[in-house]
Amino acid sequence: MSDIVVRDGRSLLGRLVGTATIGFARLVTGVRGNWQGCLPVRKPRIYFANHASHGDFILVWTVFPGVLRSAARPVAARDYWNAGPLRRFLAHNVFDAVLIDRESASRSVDPIGQMASALEAGSSLILFPEGTRNMGEEPLLPFKSGLFWLAKRQPEVEMVPVWIENLNRVMPKGEFLPVPFLCTVTFGAPLRLRPGEEKQAFLDRSRNALLGLKSHEGDEG
Repeated sequence: MSDIVVRDGRSLLGRLVGTATIGFARLVTGVRGNWQGCLPVRKPRIYFANHASHGDFILVWTVFPGVLRSAARPVAARDYWNAGPLRRFLAHNVFDAVLIDRESASRSVDPIGQMASALEAGSSLILFPEGTRNMGEEPLLPFKSGLFWLAKRQPEVEMVPVWIENLNRVMPKGEFLPVPFLCTVTFGAPLRLRPGEEKQAFLDRSRNALLGLKSHEGDEG
C-alpha cells in the first residue's frame, strides 16, 4: 500500500504551540490512550467522542501518535473558534480544524460535504455527535443526525468510538484554571454503516458502542 499524503494546514509556529499544548495537557491530566478495540493506524477515520468540555478534542489529539496527529482534524463550531484572534490562531494554525456553521439559516457550505472532503483528502476527523457539551447527569446525550449522514456519504471509512474519562473534572464549568486529575481516552472497535441500516438504528448502535467504553468505576449500583 502506498503512503498517504495528507494535507497539513498547520504553520511552523502552530506546530510549536501544538507541541507545548500537548506537554501541558499531559502534565495536567496525565492522559493516556487505551487502544482497546483497534490499533492507531494511519488512514482516514472518524473518531467520535463524548463531549463535556472545550478541551475534549485536545486530549484525543494529544494521545495520538505523531503520525496520526498530523492528519487529525477536529470538527468544531465556526462561531466559537473564529471569535477572537487567539481562538482563530488555535483553530487554523494549531489544530487545522474543520470549522462548520451551526446555524442552518446562515450556512453557505454543507457541513457534511466539508467533512467528507477532509476525509477524501486523507485526513481523519475528531467529532462529537452529541452536538453540544453535555452538562447534565446523563452520561451521553442523544446523537444528532450528522454522524449518520457522514457515514452514508463515506461508507468505507471506519468510525471509531472514543470515550474521554474525567476531563469534566479537570475543566469544570465556570473554572478558568484546570484541576489536576488523571484522564483516560479509550478507543473502541471501529464500526461502519450497515447496508440498508436506518438512521435511528445506526445512531443508537453508535451511541451504545460509545457508552460501552465508559468506565463503571465509582458508579452506584
